Amino acid sequence: MFKNLKILDEKDKRLRIKSKDVTFPLSNEEIKTIKDTMEYLKYSQIEEYAKKYNLRAGWGMSAIQIGIDKRWFVIVEEQDDGSFKNYFFANPKIISNSAEKIYVEQGEGCLSVNREVVGIIPRYARVTIEAYDMDGKKFTMRLREDLSICVQHEMDHLEGILFFDRIDKKNPFKDANIYRAI
Repeated sequence: MFKNLKILDEKDKRLRIKSKDVTFPLSNEEIKTIKDTMEYLKYSQIEEYAKKYNLRAGWGMSAIQIGIDKRWFVIVEEQDDGSFKNYFFANPKIISNSAEKIYVEQGEGCLSVNREVVGIIPRYARVTIEAYDMDGKKFTMRLREDLSICVQHEMDHLEGILFFDRIDKKNPFKDANIYRAI
């Protein structure tokens, strides 16, 4: 059964704390919460369910966005064939990145920010991250473009940073001409 999650709003001070490392093994309750979060993101991207449950579409969610002070996040990416690929990252670290920076042309969004925010957020076009899976096994993954941006956005949450913190307040579109829009 689908569980509609209570997502913290940007005004909630918990979104500004630095999350604590995940310890393994995960409890059954933690695993259930992670799976519920993945399911929520999947349903949010399927128009029929998004309307039925009044969901805003989202790709990623960090634990802190649902009030859990742990360094994990999930990403649910729709594939070309309509299926979904689930990603789980615990205690992630960027171990390398491209020199090239990109930004989301229509602007980044966040399930914790229920308003439109204008401006660009320069992000690395490619990142390699090291993290742990749900079994506590370390892995390395190279991500590019959309997934790279999503991972950087979610990693910011683990540090108490919201995407609009990275927008230049005086010039929201500063340097848009030197970064590639996607």
